[in-house]
Amino acid sequence: MECPHLNSNVCITIDSSSFPHGSPSSWCCSVCRSNKSPWVCLTCLNVHCGRYVNAHAKQHYEDSQSQVTGGAGQKRCEEQEKNAQHLVCMDCSSYSLFCYRCDDFVVNDTKLGHVQKVREHLRSLDNSPLAVDRRTKRKLLESNSPTSKLLKDNGGASALSAMGLRNLGNTCFMNAILQSLSNIQQFSCYFMELPAVALRSGKTAGRRMYHTRSQGDTSVSLVEELRKTLCYLWQGGPTAFSPDSLFYVVWKIMPSFRGYQQQDAHEFMRYLLDHLHRELQGGLNGAKHPALPVPPDSPNSATVCFIACLFRNGSSTVVTSIFGGVLQNEVNCLICGTESRKFDPFLDLSLDIPSQFRHKRAKDQEPGPTCTLRDCLCSFTDLEELDQAELYMCHRCKKRQKSTKKFWVQKLPKVLCLHLKRFHWTSYLRNKVTTYVEFPLRGLDMRGYLLQPEEALPDRWLYDLVAVVVHHGSGVGSGHYTAYGKREGRWYHFNDSTVTLTEEETVVKAKAYILFYTERSDKTTPETDTRR
Repeated sequence: MECPHLNSNVCITIDSSSFPHGSPSSWCCSVCRSNKSPWVCLTCLNVHCGRYVNAHAKQHYEDSQSQVTGGAGQKRCEEQEKNAQHLVCMDCSSYSLFCYRCDDFVVNDTKLGHVQKVREHLRSLDNSPLAVDRRTKRKLLESNSPTSKLLKDNGGASALSAMGLRNLGNTCFMNAILQSLSNIQQFSCYFMELPAVALRSGKTAGRRMYHTRSQGDTSVSLVEELRKTLCYLWQGGPTAFSPDSLFYVVWKIMPSFRGYQQQDAHEFMRYLLDHLHRELQGGLNGAKHPALPVPPDSPNSATVCFIACLFRNGSSTVVTSIFGGVLQNEVNCLICGTESRKFDPFLDLSLDIPSQFRHKRAKDQEPGPTCTLRDCLCSFTDLEELDQAELYMCHRCKKRQKSTKKFWVQKLPKVLCLHLKRFHWTSYLRNKVTTYVEFPLRGLDMRGYLLQPEEALPDRWLYDLVAVVVHHGSGVGSGHYTAYGKREGRWYHFNDSTVTLTEEETVVKAKAYILFYTERSDKTTPETDTRR
């Protein structure tokens, strides 16, 4: 946002002696001495920790506003004006700006460009020989730590090859989705290979020139911020990356995700992919991103319908090319036998957990049968009779009649995203289904759900797991999201800033919320998991 308070709050002189020693990203809070999430006040240059550590930066602002408690007349007004500062602070790691009075991230600068000068100075401190030497020594100490030695002794690679994401305030839903998408190689590689957006010149120097078709907004780019985030995540490192610039764009173009309340990870993923698809088709700065061709192996007219519905301007994007599939929806009138077919494009499949597996059992009861992913898929594709609220309008009978419905998968995507519907509305609230669903790590066989399996290419119905999103807690508006992701043959657990190596046995025990499966390629070892 454009902050109106900068000129009266950011009026400092760049002087190296005024800043703490060392790399800005490792500066310590002047109150609690924590070096996690340091923020520097651009009025007094004091360093404090962020609101998700001990919130001393916010406390510093609040204390400055409460200093004037009495007095009257001109003296009181002067004191209030004097203390109406300390509003603006800068993240010492990402150099993003935040105003506490506006309660938002800031994108503009002062008339004299003070903010950009501070950024450049912090970058110079971070890249100084002393700071680089200290980071090198810190990495050496971390590599010799007991945890790192244990990983090496067990034949594991350092968990630092994967990077965490800072929680910006109930943003675990976003972090879990971003980490999952980053581990889908064909998706992340596409964005990381895109060219960076050029910088503007003149009075807007330091601010990027973007174009997006997401909401007609010309000041931000979701594609560019996702590209930068994915690049950071794949670089790896000992400290977490702060995705505040990406989150700012999310606020800008997805109003329903503004604020710091907990959000649904699946809903966020759908919005994110949709906006990426639209922006990629619009292009940046008037130039289109590389267009992906329409799949040449389209078996029949169903794909034509898919293209008409989902591909705009006759072209696909990386989103639809990777996640796009097609369902065939068959409805049969039970009175006259008329059959109706239509084709529905999808980016993910939302699967109910069958009702027979949802009942909670008492501690003294024998455990019932385990629900499997196959049970959920069969429930989704099985023939069902529509109830009274969903009566089918039969064109032959000229009225609504009892009918049956069945789904077939007409075209499988390269990445199969399966959403387990764990949240259900009751009369008063939204309950969570905590049933464990067993899922395979390798060899998910989708052949039995295909409309024409004989036309599918060999082994193109087999999928291997690459990422899992898990919701911890009892409700959609509360709890916490984490993710498991497979990178370079190893599984990692992504819990916001914390990234740890984990075992397959831990992954398969997770109560999955969203599962990401990648199509098995010809080079993949033909190993089928025995779990269903």
